[in-house]
Amino acid sequence: MTLLRLFVASLLLSTAASAAVPASINNDDSCDIKVGPAATLLLPYFEVDVSGTSGQTTLFTITNVSRYPEIAHVTLWTDWAFPVLTFNLFLTGYDVQAINLADVLVNRVIAPPNGTTSAATPGTLSTGTNPNFRATSGCGASPGLVPASIMTAVREALTIGVFHPPGTSSCRPIGGTHANAIGYATIDLVASCSDRMPLDATYYTADLLFDNILIGDYQQIGANPAGTNVRRAFDAAGNPMVHIRAIPEGGGAGSIVATALPYTFYDRYTPSAMRTIDRRQPLPSTFAARYIQGGSSLFETNQTIWREGTTGPGASCDSYHDNEPLNIGEIIRFDEHENPTTLGTCFIEACSPPTLPATSSSNTRDSQYPFLLGTDVGGWLYMNLNNGGSSKYSVTRDLGGVSAPTNERTALAPAGSTTIAGPRPSQNWVTTSLFGTVAGNHLTAELDAAPLGNGCTPASFLSVRWIDTAPPGAPPIGPAGGVFVCPPGTTLTNGTTTLCTGTNGNPKP
Repeated sequence: MTLLRLFVASLLLSTAASAAVPASINNDDSCDIKVGPAATLLLPYFEVDVSGTSGQTTLFTITNVSRYPEIAHVTLWTDWAFPVLTFNLFLTGYDVQAINLADVLVNRVIAPPNGTTSAATPGTLSTGTNPNFRATSGCGASPGLVPASIMTAVREALTIGVFHPPGTSSCRPIGGTHANAIGYATIDLVASCSDRMPLDATYYTADLLFDNILIGDYQQIGANPAGTNVRRAFDAAGNPMVHIRAIPEGGGAGSIVATALPYTFYDRYTPSAMRTIDRRQPLPSTFAARYIQGGSSLFETNQTIWREGTTGPGASCDSYHDNEPLNIGEIIRFDEHENPTTLGTCFIEACSPPTLPATSSSNTRDSQYPFLLGTDVGGWLYMNLNNGGSSKYSVTRDLGGVSAPTNERTALAPAGSTTIAGPRPSQNWVTTSLFGTVAGNHLTAELDAAPLGNGCTPASFLSVRWIDTAPPGAPPIGPAGGVFVCPPGTTLTNGTTTLCTGTNGNPKP
């Protein structure tokens, strides 16, 4: 049973070194992302046919696994990382709430027909109060219908990249142009039913909470896959949302608690004097993703990719275009015979890197992926999705990447940089959809790509794409670390070289 309130945005708008680990004896204090109770859920991509004709839509479900009542604050963002709509879900203890984004964007209702239970009415096993709540005023109002003029502005933002709520100036371009509404969503645990957006500094000092109690999943229904050469469709796909924990957890809104995380998920939005106040794990930058492309059943693969943008609070409308051509470090395709293909070696003065926006779904046949050569129809993709950093990020220094000669620099590093890694890597997430038609049945499998590091891993060396020769000591493609870790009190050598270092205890960051 759920209460919610609708709000609309105001016009205010890896592998170079071992990952850092928070200095804690709590086994949950890690930069590794897992499916487990979290303080923030990321829906990395949604797509809704706002004409209401095809039935294509995205569903998501949020569950409160604690006995305390909680408030989940949902924000919908365009595919260029511009927030356009927010609403609150009041969850009693052990509550669950499903949202169909077609209800929101087509029918202008959040959760029909029963989204009106009082915030004062707990579930059978729920406690009546949450000591972290600042106020529940406004949580008891029925959302009713979203005014048509407001929803028109939201739909236009998600389809043609123009945001023009009633009584405001038009803001453009803040998203791409596509027939369906495309974007991503964040769901945060908060202390009150406010209308604030993550762009607002007060959101971090007055709203965000840090208890890891939310779990969530999503389903894409009636999918019409993206990609210029897609020849097969699928009926539905589903996966857990990205579960982002607060480390360390607990405490009221605005509480300043030390964290060993070098930066956090909401890094570029947090107040400059307290950049790690949100305490949410950062996401990785390098991934290994499966693909199947061809064969007797003409299987296809789409990669759904969420990426950290480069705009920050106070950004002008036209600056959101910077979140559309976000650079990609490199993508390497390996077939089933371990043959690698790339987009070709490229000298700095002769080409531009491939790009993707803040969120997208693209087919592995598309131009940003290396061509599939030979007769194999499967393999995997190495993706270094680091966008090269931004002055809006709190950590702009190199976090331990490989040094390179001064006359060899990457297309992603700042001019004059002498490191391959450059600033800390940008955050990303990749989900793989494998689909095809067998005996008339539309089949699909949805799975997260495997991160090769975590959000605390330093920026990865760019192996072949942007430099003509590798600097001395550059690590090969592979998982972060790459050095065997010895049990305490043991050593391992080949007679001349130590083959493992340290212990299996958590190192200091």
